[in-house]
Amino acid sequence: MSRSKRSPSPLVPVQEADPDGEYQSPSKSQLKRQMAALQDLGERLVGLPDAKLRQLPLAERLYDAIREAQRITSHEGKRRQLQYVGKLMREAHVEPIQAMLAEWDGESMEQIAAFHQLELWRDRLLASDEHFTGFMDLYPHAQAQPLRALIRGARKEQAANAALLPGREPQRKHYRALFQEIKRLQAAPDAGSPSPDGDEDEH
Repeated sequence: MSRSKRSPSPLVPVQEADPDGEYQSPSKSQLKRQMAALQDLGERLVGLPDAKLRQLPLAERLYDAIREAQRITSHEGKRRQLQYVGKLMREAHVEPIQAMLAEWDGESMEQIAAFHQLELWRDRLLASDEHFTGFMDLYPHAQAQPLRALIRGARKEQAANAALLPGREPQRKHYRALFQEIKRLQAAPDAGSPSPDGDEDEH
């Protein structure tokens, strides 16, 4: 395993383009989502066997923190250690880690791109109701009422997480369920294109 002492450059949030093609700085909600994604990635690393971890380009502190999380058996102790792992993930170069995980998962670059499109659809549905009609046009087999319920639930979670006290674990049940539903709809035989950059802005 190639381990460095400490990565000097933290993960830089990616800027997203608005409908007019102009780039904007990430919002607080976008930063929160990125932190949540890093936390999820850290938790996945904790679930890997040591033989796999040693193949990843992990900083020594991060590797040691992951191994410690694997050894802890108490629920509260593991929760705190997972949070520490997530904090260290902010300093990691995640792209090569994700690339190796994707290779292990047998994912192609097309699958990775499709995954990001699903994430973008989820974020747009949460950001504004104006994208819902375009989404339903692409996925006419979707059930509108259950989908709206997932969106409302995820928005409530976002609002609650924004006011969360330090040390409290954020809720992401509906947030993750919404992603899984979009993924299921996209995989259906009669699904349309997963891209949110098509005609849905005209509705």
